[in-house]
Amino acid sequence: MADLNKEIEKRRTFAIISHPDAGKTTLTEKFLLYGGAINLAGSVKGRKTAKHAVSDWMEIEKERGISVTSSVMQFNYDGYCINILDTPGHQDFSEDTYRTLMAADSAVMVIDGSKGVEAQTIKLFKVCVMRGIPIFTFINKMDREANDPFTLVDEIETVLGIRTCPINWPIGSGKNFKGVYDRNTKTISRFMAANNGQKEVETIEVALGDGRVDELIGQVNHQTLLEEIELLDGASDAFDMERVRAGQLSPVFFGSALTNFGVETFLKHFLDMTTSPLPRKSDKGEIDPFSEDFSAFVFKIQANMNKAHRDRIAFMRICSGSFQAGMEVFHVQGGKKIRLTQPQQMMAQERKHVEEAYAGDIIGVFDPGIFSIGDTLYTGKDKFCYEGIPTFAPEHFAKVRQMDTMKRKQFIKGIEQIAQEGAIQIFQEFNTGMEEIIVGVVGVLQFDVLKFRLESEYGVEIRLDPLPYEHIRWIENKEIDVNKLSVTSDTKKIKDLKGNPLLIFTHPWSVKTVLERNEGLVLSEFGKN
Repeated sequence: MADLNKEIEKRRTFAIISHPDAGKTTLTEKFLLYGGAINLAGSVKGRKTAKHAVSDWMEIEKERGISVTSSVMQFNYDGYCINILDTPGHQDFSEDTYRTLMAADSAVMVIDGSKGVEAQTIKLFKVCVMRGIPIFTFINKMDREANDPFTLVDEIETVLGIRTCPINWPIGSGKNFKGVYDRNTKTISRFMAANNGQKEVETIEVALGDGRVDELIGQVNHQTLLEEIELLDGASDAFDMERVRAGQLSPVFFGSALTNFGVETFLKHFLDMTTSPLPRKSDKGEIDPFSEDFSAFVFKIQANMNKAHRDRIAFMRICSGSFQAGMEVFHVQGGKKIRLTQPQQMMAQERKHVEEAYAGDIIGVFDPGIFSIGDTLYTGKDKFCYEGIPTFAPEHFAKVRQMDTMKRKQFIKGIEQIAQEGAIQIFQEFNTGMEEIIVGVVGVLQFDVLKFRLESEYGVEIRLDPLPYEHIRWIENKEIDVNKLSVTSDTKKIKDLKGNPLLIFTHPWSVKTVLERNEGLVLSEFGKN
């Protein structure tokens, strides 16, 4: 067995977040290219070449050209073992992204140079801030017409509320993009595009005072750069590693993922600035990643990743110690010892069997239906439980009807399995059985995914009838008799899969009215996994 401390020290685990189309999947691919994990970058949309981005694997993702589930990829680069968590960019899948961020130690935020900070970036960014994780910014697409770099940096600071420290600075953009200036080494890297997905980018580096600068980037660009550097040195925050690691200062890089320019520079700086896996909170205090005892928590469950196997995979983040294939662990929520079988690591839907893994790594294990999101697994004498992952409150509801009543069994199995993955939440009328099923989602696109997956994976056709409810509350005090609650006409009493009572409302004022009418009633906006 390898040296535990050495193995853990070389791990880096990060998530990539962005608004759709900012170039996140392309950047992920380029990292894999540098790590030798893939030989040629595929085209993201890939419709003409039938070559899809390696991190988008679900059928509906290939059809629409968007990522709807988080992918997990591991590769080695320059002595580091890197785990990338690629998240969906579309806001309708923000809950999946939120859970994925719980498994990451830092985040890379990709921003489109021509669009700046977009709505989805704000939402995801706030989750990072809430967790206090380091955030690194890659301003992409500088080879296209982009906003003024000072405007872009200012926007990050004002809209997202985090200070920035540009590590490099762009020289022009679009057709006039000449390269970047490295503020630390005081050298200019001349922009050259890498063609056809190759990783080699021809770069010419010259020091700022070198006589060839005018020739390389043009006299006007040279003069502008000198003025901007002076402004930057006087106005921007100084680089401070402690503030970066506390999530208070974001190092900013400029480049072009599509042409590979600035990608490797970013990767090298990122690895220097991040740390090996950090301790994680549990109900018994922080758990040291370098502990001999293995521990992990489940942050994602995905069914039917492989159509041939019709299986369920539970993704877990290893938080301490090392994992050995076939090892026996204690499953806290199940209250018993289990053997972790068929452990694997992922490259999107490609899998490889894994014999061992270490704190910081993400592994997938076969799930016979016993795991839930947020579950803790460990070895050792002392029982503990990692902090739970809150459930997002659904904002859209629909009644689900199956078209063929003969397929009831497949329908129930399909809808329950998809619900266990956390993408949808399913409810029933408070006093009825499974006949009447209500589905709640964070974003309406999830309804399309549900319909698509039930049909393609379970052979079940459904009809969705939208419901007018927009607000949901869990009933915290279990002693309350739900049947006797006095509610408004636009309130519906429902229960979740575990039988917990909930109320859904059409208007926010109804929540207030119901609380006023029922003394002692305690409502919560979050469910617990």
